[in-house]
Amino acid sequence: MIGAQVLIECLKREGVEVIFGYPGGQVLPIFDKIYDSDIKFILTRHEQAAAHAADGYARVTGKVGVCISTSGPGATNLITGIANAYMDSIPIIAITGQVKTSLIGNDAFQEADVTGITRPISKYNYLVKNIKDLALIIREAFHIASTGRPGPVVIDIPSDIQMKDVEFIWPENLDIRSYKPTYYGHPGQIKKAAKFITEAKKPVIYAGGGVISSGAYILLREFAEKIQAPVTWTLMGIGGFPATHPLSLGMLGMHGTAYANHAITDSDLIIAVGARFDDRVTGRLDSFAPTAKIIHIDIDPSSISKNIRVDIPIVGDAKNILKELLDEVKKSPDISDWLKYVEELKAKFPLRYADSGKLKPQYVVEQICEATKGQAIIATEVGQNQMWAAQWYKYDFPRTFVSSGGLGTMGFGFPAAIGAKMGCPNKTVIDIAGDGSIQMNIQEIATCICNKIDVKVMILNNGYLGMVRQWQELFYKRRYSHVCISSPDFVKLAESYGAVGIRVTKKEEVRQAIDKALSIDNTVFIDFQVEPEENVFPMVPAGEAINRMIEGLA
Repeated sequence: MIGAQVLIECLKREGVEVIFGYPGGQVLPIFDKIYDSDIKFILTRHEQAAAHAADGYARVTGKVGVCISTSGPGATNLITGIANAYMDSIPIIAITGQVKTSLIGNDAFQEADVTGITRPISKYNYLVKNIKDLALIIREAFHIASTGRPGPVVIDIPSDIQMKDVEFIWPENLDIRSYKPTYYGHPGQIKKAAKFITEAKKPVIYAGGGVISSGAYILLREFAEKIQAPVTWTLMGIGGFPATHPLSLGMLGMHGTAYANHAITDSDLIIAVGARFDDRVTGRLDSFAPTAKIIHIDIDPSSISKNIRVDIPIVGDAKNILKELLDEVKKSPDISDWLKYVEELKAKFPLRYADSGKLKPQYVVEQICEATKGQAIIATEVGQNQMWAAQWYKYDFPRTFVSSGGLGTMGFGFPAAIGAKMGCPNKTVIDIAGDGSIQMNIQEIATCICNKIDVKVMILNNGYLGMVRQWQELFYKRRYSHVCISSPDFVKLAESYGAVGIRVTKKEEVRQAIDKALSIDNTVFIDFQVEPEENVFPMVPAGEAINRMIEGLA
């Protein structure tokens, strides 16, 4: 085989069903072989969208997403998507073309140092210099991306390598000596953790994205019910515990529920599962849960005690460790007074907004949840739309919330929704967007129409870069510096591509528009023209303790 054939054959053996990407000069041999392949190829209209689509596909399926671009500007256009996947621990393979090996380092046409650029934002990367290494590299790349703490792996393939002949040998057995993730917890640490749990009076379970990537959803619920501990979660942990469960506290952190923030601050034991104590969760570090002991379960040892000192670190896979803890905890703690206090917090600090009869974004999200019965896959852009989607839609299942957490990438939601729909074609996929973010990758309407990908885009159109405007209102004396954004007529724009456009200006039109969109077998854009200066509350100001929130009704 030539190298391009080796690549396609390896992708087939890895079970790849779809590739997202964009062709170019240095990947022509690969695209020539894609032409004959039965792997589905989705031509996006921008390479960044290809990376986000692969990301969205991976999030909803649990499989490795694959994207491809040519060298130079094609490869650098993937960078934001690779960084996004890295920050959120999402397994993708990014394949890039490269100039001939003889030209590397000579500033050849469309050359870029892809391995150098992606080293800080990928779990691992490869520059293929020998055709004989190609099959093994691809095999290793998929293994590294999908095991341990998942993440993106980059494979940079020079064009001459793609054309060289080699005997194809599939590496059945794989042994990477320097890469051995730990999957089971240390027995001594498990016993210590069980003792802490039994003695706790005010425990809280704090769940992150690791619960979802591990497949620990059912075990987490069993564990919470056994010890009767309330559960809060990060943005990436949404869906890892049922939002409608009596023990649910909702999301915590900067825009989390007030009762989750108060509960974790007052707790005496935090059981962190697959979370990394990022700054949006902890707020001011010296005020985070000052009286709590902390058990931290994570497969990545470098995440433990990185931001917050923990008392019992347990390195391993969340699913395995929760099972071990379920077996080890013989006696559940008596926390009836704590549960009563938590219920009082819920009653005292509910999520709320002013129902003035005007078109409120929170109401729109509530209606989306009711119309879909909480069964849809929700992708989001970044900003206020993202936080309202996190707060007001009730997620009871994992892999139903697709959002850019660590990097906060505007323009992520729409292409990620495309990837999600390719991964779960029988599910309703909705992108809850802002009028700013949606314009970052709006050209992907063409991708939807050409491939008959039925995605619903619901724009919370407030005429601003909403979250930046909110900060300027609250902390910069309403000096609105370049946040008033001029948007196109989204209805006409959608129609110009062949999609359906709907405009909503009144509260009483919301449900009818959503139901209509869900009934149409086509991509639909709904332009909800919501209150311009509505804010996301609660809000923890930067550098403040998470129990010191700005609350109010916009």
